[in-house]
Amino acid sequence: MAEDDKQSYIDYDAFLDPEFSPTAFANSLVIATNNPSDTPIDLSTPLSRVLFDIQEIDTHIHNLTTKSAIPLLTHTKDQADAGERIVADVEAQVASLIEGYQRLQKEVTQRYEEADEVRIAVERLWETVRVGRSVARCLTLGRQLETQMAEVGESGGASAEVKKGDHRAMVRASNTLLSIRKILAASGPDEEGEHLSKINLITYLQNSVLTPAETSLRNRAQQIIREFSMSSLAPASSAPATYSQSEETKSRTTSALLTLQILNPRLLLAALQAYLRTSLTSSLASIARALGNLPTLDRTLLEVSARCQNIVALESLLGTIKPPQAASPEAGAKLEKEAGNLLEPLLAALETSSLPSFFWRSLAESLAPRVGDLVGKGGVNARALRSQKERVRDSIRECVLRGSQGPGHIKFGAGAWEREAAVMVGSVIGSLGR
Repeated sequence: MAEDDKQSYIDYDAFLDPEFSPTAFANSLVIATNNPSDTPIDLSTPLSRVLFDIQEIDTHIHNLTTKSAIPLLTHTKDQADAGERIVADVEAQVASLIEGYQRLQKEVTQRYEEADEVRIAVERLWETVRVGRSVARCLTLGRQLETQMAEVGESGGASAEVKKGDHRAMVRASNTLLSIRKILAASGPDEEGEHLSKINLITYLQNSVLTPAETSLRNRAQQIIREFSMSSLAPASSAPATYSQSEETKSRTTSALLTLQILNPRLLLAALQAYLRTSLTSSLASIARALGNLPTLDRTLLEVSARCQNIVALESLLGTIKPPQAASPEAGAKLEKEAGNLLEPLLAALETSSLPSFFWRSLAESLAPRVGDLVGKGGVNARALRSQKERVRDSIRECVLRGSQGPGHIKFGAGAWEREAAVMVGSVIGSLGR
C-alpha cells in the first residue's frame, strides 16, 4: 500500500491536511489550466482532472479491498463474534436483573402496597374510634348535665326544700358544661374535638342541651345575685333574717357567683356591676323623693342603709371566694390573672378600693345635682329642707355609718367611714348653704 502511494500522482497529503479547502483546491486547478488573460475560462480541463482523480482513487480503493479482502472479512467476523458473545453475556445479565426485579416487586412492592392499604384502613379505623370515644364522652357528659339541670330545677313553683338545695347543683352543672365546651373547642389536628362539628348528634346536643342549659344557669345565677339581701335593717313589715337564713343566702349566692365565674368571668363582673347600679339608681331616686317629702326621709335612709349593708356583705362574701381552677379560659382570662379572690377583679374594674366607698361616693356625685334642682325650684319643700338642715345632716351621716357597718358580724370602726359620710352630707347640705 505504501508502494501504491508512491506510484500514484495524487497528493494524498494535501487531501488529508486538516486545513484543506475545496474552494482553494478548485481555484488552483482553474488557474493551472487557464491563462489569466483568457476571456472565456475553460472549466472542462480542471473538471476532467477532478474526475480522473476520483476514478484513480476509486481504483486504488478497489485494489486495496481486493488485496485485503480475507483479512477484512476475518476481522469483521471476529468483531461480529465478539459482539455476539457480549450480547449473550449482557442478555444473561439483563434476564437476571429482570428476574430480580420481578422477585423484588413480588416480595416487596406488592407487600408494601398491601401493607399501605392496611395502614390506611387502620388509620381510618383509629380515627373512627377516636371520634366515637369523643362523641360517647360528650353524650355521657350531656346526660350528666341533664341530670344536674333536673336537680337545679327551673320551675318557679318549686318547693322551699328544693330551692334550698338545688343551688349546689348549679356549680356541678357549670363544670360539666365547661368540660363539654372544652372538648368541642379542642378542634385542631389530632385533638379530642376534631371532626365533632361534623357529627349531627353533637350538633343536636349543642342546640337541645348545652345552649338551653347554659342560658338557664346564667339566668338563674343572675337572678340570685339580683335578689341578694342580707341586711339586718329589716322593714317594719318583715322580721330580720335568722342565722340559718343568712347562711343559706350566702351559700346560694356563692353557688351563683361560682356558676357565672365558671361559665364566663365577664358574666360575673357584669352581674355584680348591674347589682351595684341597681342599688345606686334605687337609692338615688328614693333619697331625691324623700328630700322633697321630709317625713319619709328616715324610712328612706333606712332602706339606703340596708342596701349598703347588702353591698358590704357582698364584698365580704366575694373576698372569701377563690376563683375556681376550672374557670373558662376563653373570655376574661385577664380578669383572673393573679386574682386571689372574686373581689379583686371587681375592684379593679370599678377603680376603687372598697365597694361601700364606691357606693357612697357615686351616690353623692349623682345626688348633688338633684338637690341643687330641688333648692333651685324653691317653694315649701326647699324651705322645709333649709329649716331642717341640721336634722338632715345628722340623718344622712347616721345613714352612711349605719349602712357601712354591714349586717350581723361584719363590723368596721365608725371612723373608717367618716370621709364617705362627709361626702354624702356635703352633696346635700352644700346646696342648702348657697
